[in-house]
Amino acid sequence: MSYNDIVADFEFLDEWEDRYRYVIELGRSLDPLSENAHNETNKVHGCVSQVWLQTSVEQNPDGSPLLHFKGDSDAHIVSGLVAIMLSLFSGQTASKIIEIDANAALKQLGLDEALTPQRSNGLASMIERIKSDAQNALT
Repeated sequence: MSYNDIVADFEFLDEWEDRYRYVIELGRSLDPLSENAHNETNKVHGCVSQVWLQTSVEQNPDGSPLLHFKGDSDAHIVSGLVAIMLSLFSGQTASKIIEIDANAALKQLGLDEALTPQRSNGLASMIERIKSDAQNALT
Protein backbone atom coordinates (compact mmCIF):
# COMPACT_ATOMS: atom_id res chain seq x y z
CA MET A 1 0.00 0.00 0.00
CA SER A 2 1.31 3.43 -0.85
CA TYR A 3 1.85 6.15 1.71
CA ASN A 4 -0.69 8.34 -0.13
CA ASP A 5 -3.30 5.57 0.23
CA ILE A 6 -2.63 5.48 3.97
CA VAL A 7 -3.05 9.27 4.19
CA ALA A 8 -6.37 9.04 2.33
CA ASP A 9 -7.58 6.25 4.63
CA PHE A 10 -6.56 8.25 7.73
CA GLU A 11 -8.56 11.24 6.47
CA PHE A 12 -11.61 9.00 6.15
CA LEU A 13 -11.33 7.75 9.75
CA ASP A 14 -12.54 10.32 12.29
CA GLU A 15 -12.00 8.49 15.57
CA TRP A 16 -8.58 7.64 16.93
CA GLU A 17 -9.81 4.23 18.00
CA ASP A 18 -10.58 3.48 14.34
CA ARG A 19 -7.20 4.84 13.29
CA TYR A 20 -5.41 2.62 15.82
CA ARG A 21 -7.31 -0.40 14.52
CA TYR A 22 -6.27 0.59 11.00
CA VAL A 23 -2.61 0.91 12.04
CA ILE A 24 -2.79 -2.59 13.56
CA GLU A 25 -4.30 -3.91 10.30
CA LEU A 26 -1.44 -2.31 8.37
CA GLY A 27 0.98 -4.21 10.59
CA ARG A 28 -0.80 -7.48 9.86
CA SER A 29 -0.38 -6.82 6.13
CA LEU A 30 3.44 -6.74 6.33
CA ASP A 31 5.30 -9.37 4.35
CA PRO A 32 6.64 -11.87 6.87
CA LEU A 33 10.24 -11.50 7.93
CA SER A 34 12.15 -14.77 8.03
CA GLU A 35 13.25 -16.14 11.39
CA ASN A 36 16.86 -15.67 10.26
CA ALA A 37 16.16 -11.95 9.77
CA HIS A 38 15.19 -11.61 13.44
CA ASN A 39 18.81 -11.03 14.36
CA GLU A 40 20.97 -8.46 16.10
CA THR A 41 22.11 -6.87 12.82
CA ASN A 42 18.52 -6.10 11.80
CA LYS A 43 17.35 -5.08 15.27
CA VAL A 44 16.47 -1.40 15.65
CA HIS A 45 17.85 -0.16 18.95
CA GLY A 46 16.02 2.55 20.86
CA CYS A 47 12.58 0.96 20.58
CA VAL A 48 10.74 -0.28 23.66
CA SER A 49 9.18 -3.04 21.56
CA GLN A 50 11.39 -5.30 19.52
CA VAL A 51 11.72 -4.07 15.94
CA TRP A 52 13.68 -5.62 13.09
CA LEU A 53 14.40 -3.91 9.81
CA GLN A 54 15.94 -5.76 6.87
CA THR A 55 17.44 -3.61 4.12
CA SER A 56 18.30 -4.66 0.59
CA VAL A 57 19.95 -2.42 -1.97
CA GLU A 58 19.81 -2.72 -5.74
CA GLN A 59 21.06 -0.41 -8.48
CA ASN A 60 18.67 1.71 -10.52
CA PRO A 61 19.36 1.75 -14.26
CA ASP A 62 20.99 5.17 -13.69
CA GLY A 63 23.36 3.57 -11.16
CA SER A 64 21.83 5.14 -8.07
CA PRO A 65 21.10 2.86 -5.10
CA LEU A 66 17.48 1.85 -4.60
CA LEU A 67 16.54 0.57 -1.15
CA HIS A 68 13.87 -1.93 -0.17
CA PHE A 69 12.91 -2.61 3.42
CA LYS A 70 11.11 -5.39 5.23
CA GLY A 71 10.25 -5.09 8.89
CA ASP A 72 8.61 -6.71 11.85
CA SER A 73 7.84 -6.06 15.51
CA ASP A 74 6.64 -8.04 18.47
CA ALA A 75 3.92 -5.42 19.15
CA HIS A 76 0.82 -5.00 16.96
CA ILE A 77 0.69 -1.20 16.93
CA VAL A 78 4.43 -0.96 16.31
CA SER A 79 4.12 -3.39 13.39
CA GLY A 80 1.63 -0.92 11.94
CA LEU A 81 4.07 1.93 12.43
CA VAL A 82 6.71 -0.18 10.66
CA ALA A 83 4.25 -0.65 7.78
CA ILE A 84 3.71 3.12 7.55
CA MET A 85 7.46 3.77 7.49
CA LEU A 86 7.99 1.11 4.83
CA SER A 87 5.26 2.68 2.68
CA LEU A 88 7.06 6.01 2.98
CA PHE A 89 10.64 4.83 2.39
CA SER A 90 10.81 1.41 0.70
CA GLY A 91 11.42 1.41 -3.03
CA GLN A 92 12.97 4.89 -2.99
CA THR A 93 16.47 5.89 -4.01
CA ALA A 94 18.96 6.52 -1.22
CA SER A 95 19.06 10.24 -2.10
CA LYS A 96 15.27 10.52 -1.92
CA ILE A 97 15.15 8.68 1.43
CA ILE A 98 17.60 11.16 2.91
CA GLU A 99 15.45 14.07 1.68
CA ILE A 100 12.10 12.74 2.99
CA ASP A 101 10.82 14.67 6.01
CA ALA A 102 9.40 11.80 8.03
CA ASN A 103 8.28 14.10 10.85
CA ALA A 104 6.13 16.09 8.40
CA ALA A 105 4.68 12.80 7.13
CA LEU A 106 3.81 11.73 10.68
CA LYS A 107 2.29 15.13 11.35
CA GLN A 108 0.17 14.73 8.20
CA LEU A 109 -1.29 11.58 9.75
CA GLY A 110 -1.63 13.19 13.17
CA LEU A 111 0.64 10.54 14.65
CA ASP A 112 2.99 13.15 16.08
CA GLU A 113 0.31 13.94 18.69
CA ALA A 114 -1.20 10.49 19.11
CA LEU A 115 1.85 8.43 20.06
CA THR A 116 3.31 8.03 23.52
CA PRO A 117 6.79 9.50 24.00
CA GLN A 118 8.24 5.97 24.10
CA ARG A 119 6.65 5.06 20.74
CA SER A 120 7.75 8.39 19.28
CA ASN A 121 11.33 7.69 20.37
CA GLY A 122 11.15 4.22 18.84
CA LEU A 123 9.81 5.66 15.60
CA ALA A 124 12.63 8.21 15.57
CA SER A 125 15.12 5.33 15.98
CA MET A 126 13.52 3.51 13.05
CA ILE A 127 13.71 6.62 10.84
CA GLU A 128 17.32 7.20 11.87
CA ARG A 129 18.18 3.61 10.95
CA ILE A 130 16.47 3.88 7.52
CA LYS A 131 18.27 7.15 6.74
CA SER A 132 21.57 5.69 7.95
CA ASP A 133 21.14 2.69 5.64
CA ALA A 134 20.42 5.10 2.78
CA GLN A 135 23.52 7.13 3.58
CA ASN A 136 25.62 3.94 3.71
CA ALA A 137 24.28 2.91 0.31
CA LEU A 138 25.60 6.15 -1.15
CA THR A 139 29.16 5.60 0.08
